[in-house]
Amino acid sequence: TIMRTIVYVFVAVFVLTLLRMVIGPIMRTMGEMLNQPSRKAARPGPAANAPISGELKRDPVCGTFVPASTEYRKIVNGQPYHFCSAECRDKHA
Repeated sequence: TIMRTIVYVFVAVFVLTLLRMVIGPIMRTMGEMLNQPSRKAARPGPAANAPISGELKRDPVCGTFVPASTEYRKIVNGQPYHFCSAECRDKHA
């Protein structure tokens, strides 16, 4: 029975070591991905420099909230849309 216990302990340590080898890099990669700044947030433009006051509208392409006074606007069927950039405005159907 002592031999069986030693085998169980050895197998448990081996399995835990393998799990750490697999899960460790995955968790590090996920942590790095979560800590990286968004490319959308880093993009310069009038919305990034706009004052915080005023009504905010949601960009229908990327979901960024922009001031209603943004210069990137488009009217479709009488409905005004506000965009964070010319790229988002041009992508909008």
